[in-house]
Amino acid sequence: MKEKIECSAAIQVLPQTEGTRVIEIVDKIISHIKSTGLNYSVGPFETTVEGGFDEIMDLVKECQLICIRQGANEVMSYIKIAYAPESGVWSIDEKIEKHQK
Repeated sequence: MKEKIECSAAIQVLPQTEGTRVIEIVDKIISHIKSTGLNYSVGPFETTVEGGFDEIMDLVKECQLICIRQGANEVMSYIKIAYAPESGVWSIDEKIEKHQK
């Protein structure tokens, strides 16, 4: 492991709204993730983010709030968290680089 990463999370946020509004809201969430300065990787179903545990938990909360502020009545989110404060977790690159085209 190259650098110690305390926490990694895969975040899938599904705002309950009509039609293409879903994509517009998800785009706002991804924009917010980009603005945090955390290392991230956007995938077709979820976005993976690396950082400190508190940073990640704050981000998960903000993703929910963005949906509501954008007019969604409800939000369904699926979060996978790897947390190892002492030893660190594998980075995004360590997990996927050998599988990239």
